[in-house]
Amino acid sequence: MKIYKILFFAFLLLSTSIFSQEKVKDTIVKEKPERPAFESATLIDNPTNVLFSKNTLEVVMAHRFGLINGGTNDMVGFWASSNIRIGLSYAIHERLTIGYGTTKFDRLQDFNWKVGLLRQTRSNKIPVSVTYYGNFVIDARPKDDITRLDSGNSASRFGDLSDRYSYFNQLIIARRFNPKLSLQIAPSISHYNVVQNTMRNDMVAIAFGGRYKISDQTSIIVDYSQPLTKFLQNNPPPGISFGAEFGTSAHTFQIFFTNYNGIVPQKNYMFNQNNGFGSGEFKPFGKGGGEFLIGFNITRNYNF
Repeated sequence: MKIYKILFFAFLLLSTSIFSQEKVKDTIVKEKPERPAFESATLIDNPTNVLFSKNTLEVVMAHRFGLINGGTNDMVGFWASSNIRIGLSYAIHERLTIGYGTTKFDRLQDFNWKVGLLRQTRSNKIPVSVTYYGNFVIDARPKDDITRLDSGNSASRFGDLSDRYSYFNQLIIARRFNPKLSLQIAPSISHYNVVQNTMRNDMVAIAFGGRYKISDQTSIIVDYSQPLTKFLQNNPPPGISFGAEFGTSAHTFQIFFTNYNGIVPQKNYMFNQNNGFGSGEFKPFGKGGGEFLIGFNITRNYNF
């Protein structure tokens, strides 16, 4: 009989222990992700950490006018040659988005993807969001255009199909500090299979961006991009952009001043020659000052 009593008490102790563990598990609070740091998947000239819910389609139109001080009869760049990109991005998962875009200058066809690696939590157990963005771009210009632009060097420039390829990889580290202020830092590397002899095939760069909300639907936005790799000549100057953003639940409109007109990231980092600082001074619109242009981004989301 003693053995039965011992087994009975052991069973009671074991049941109590298991029940206590289950209660502890039930009391653990699940970590909630922080709200997105930015409204749009793009902050002027760089992607943000924003990923949309599954089955969301984002339609993007980006436009860059000509330089404000580029000519005497351009009406601050509105009548000059403009660059345009139209793109689509689709969220096949809440942490994975794929997209495609086409750009007017150089007829660039870009295939892009964005992956959420870490999400900032409201408890700050995870203090930042980390997102990876990449793209693959094809220069679709006819060889005749390359001959005219590159002084007859089309054979060495685009001899093979792979000579038209370029790539961009960026790690976006973002934090929403409070309902008004969000900041991000984004190191990147751009690669072109074929470049001029005075350049390098790879460009390492770093970007800094931020948004400050001045009302529920209006924000001040800034974006600064610093190339780090040095070329033998014609090093690309940094990208300087600042403006305003107006957003709703499914739509954002950004209007800004920038010295970038390439729209596709690696095009800006590798080939930009518009100097936002001008001849050593920050005079954006004055004589001898920086080479700026007016641009805007429009996005519209559709949920399926």
